[in-house]
Amino acid sequence: MTAIPNEAASRARVVAEARRWIGTPYHPGADLRGVGVDCGMLLVRVFVETGLVPPFDPRPYPQDWHLHRDDERYLGFLFGRSREVAAPEPGDIAMFRQGRTYSHGGIVTSIDPLVLVHAFSPAQAVIEEPLARNGLLTQPYRAPRFFSLWGAP
Repeated sequence: MTAIPNEAASRARVVAEARRWIGTPYHPGADLRGVGVDCGMLLVRVFVETGLVPPFDPRPYPQDWHLHRDDERYLGFLFGRSREVAAPEPGDIAMFRQGRTYSHGGIVTSIDPLVLVHAFSPAQAVIEEPLARNGLLTQPYRAPRFFSLWGAP
């Protein structure tokens, strides 16, 4: 496993960078802060901009791929770059089932209560909110999973 130097500082940088995106309009496939982003590209931009992940671009992908396929495309972005954890910490990734796959993600900014920054289509923007206040993401079938870059292979 590879260790990321100064874990606390790295986690703080991820949280700070995620918060810089708050208010950016939701736009499928976009990745420009202040202009438009979706939940997948938000994660890519935050982790690439903080230098924790080498640049990569998972596009193109259809906006509704998660409704018509069982391919866990989003989890594929995470495998090899992170490890699944039972209890998240700030800077970790929360993934939620949406449609047929895990296709919605956000960045954990606080754990008690669990708070996320995510590009949320119903809000039409990047928002920061306690998970408990989101009636859609707390539905049981959403079955959240958590991933961390710290301690990843």
